[in-house]
Amino acid sequence: MRALIAGVFVLGGLLLMWSSGSAQDQNRREGTRLIESIQGPALYTAYCAVCHGTDGKGFGPMAKSLKVAPPDLTRIAARNRGKFPLTHLQNIISGEVALANGHGTHEMPVWGPIFSQVAWDQDLGRLRVYNVAKHIEQMQVK
Repeated sequence: MRALIAGVFVLGGLLLMWSSGSAQDQNRREGTRLIESIQGPALYTAYCAVCHGTDGKGFGPMAKSLKVAPPDLTRIAARNRGKFPLTHLQNIISGEVALANGHGTHEMPVWGPIFSQVAWDQDLGRLRVYNVAKHIEQMQVK
């Protein structure tokens, strides 16, 4: 009889742990709202344009309310002697490189962890970061 009661408690505990874990996973997914696309333009529009603007010049609808003005993303290559720092930009977007102002703060979240949410059976975070960075590279003013 004691073994039966102990088994019921163990089973109940396991079910409780499983259900609370599933609820946390659901809340995490809902809180970050990862879009399904892995395409750079769609990711940029969903996550970057609100501050950097659809044209990348730093005048998105939220820009005026920020303490640090978003930089003009169309001039990254110009600020780097004509060379676009693709790897460095990917590291900034993913949060591997911290900047003194802006990116990584409460106002400018690091997208790497959000982009790395597992979809299906794979982590597409690196691909998302790369695609956003490539999209920004294509926005450069010649």
